[in-house]
Amino acid sequence: MKPLLTLLMATFTTAAMAAGPTCGADVLGTSRTLTLKREAAAWGTAQHAPLPGLAPGEVVLTFDDGPRPESTPLVLKALADQCVKATFFMNGEPLSRHPELARQVRDAGHTVGMHGYRHDNFSEATAEAQGRDLKAMVAAYVDALGTQPAAYRFPFLAESPVLMKALAALGITVMSVDAGAEDWLPDQTPQMLADKLLGQLAKPGGGIILLHDAQDQTARALPFLLQTLKAKGFKVVHLRWE
Repeated sequence: MKPLLTLLMATFTTAAMAAGPTCGADVLGTSRTLTLKREAAAWGTAQHAPLPGLAPGEVVLTFDDGPRPESTPLVLKALADQCVKATFFMNGEPLSRHPELARQVRDAGHTVGMHGYRHDNFSEATAEAQGRDLKAMVAAYVDALGTQPAAYRFPFLAESPVLMKALAALGITVMSVDAGAEDWLPDQTPQMLADKLLGQLAKPGGGIILLHDAQDQTARALPFLLQTLKAKGFKVVHLRWE
């Protein structure tokens, strides 16, 4: 019996380690999951209506421009340490280069959306070029993840009538933002990023947060940013599409 007990304890320990950190009261955590319909909707007060179903003080964490091997794993670790789920809007080119990292994001329980194949500014592209980019983006997503995409964020938030119409025809939701930290600007400390994020959250009181997992400074600052959100009483809501 003793060897069997030892084996059971070892198995339990291994499973517990694989499951990640325990979500105690000292971490930010994910308060709930909001499931959206697959439809031609558009959310985010920078350009559209507020995301329905969010209460004051609730935020949705989103990350753009990945996956990037140098920084995305650090973002995943920071999120796991705080038991937080997020949505990653990935570009097609890095998604095609690193499909295993995209699957790692998905398998960690996060949601994956699209962010343009080449991260072009579509206000400067022809209709034909926009169509080619979307076709390549959808193909990269399906090849890497094996499912049809449900959500899209425009690079630079530069929404175009051509792609808005094409996305609507595919029943894909367009996600804009409510607040961010301008983390693409260089040489910012964690405190600077946190101050910008809180400043932009002050007016809407919550909503969709834009960050970038392809930015080294963001990856390094994320533990502090998550702790700051918890200290200010914000609750994280995870998005999924049915």
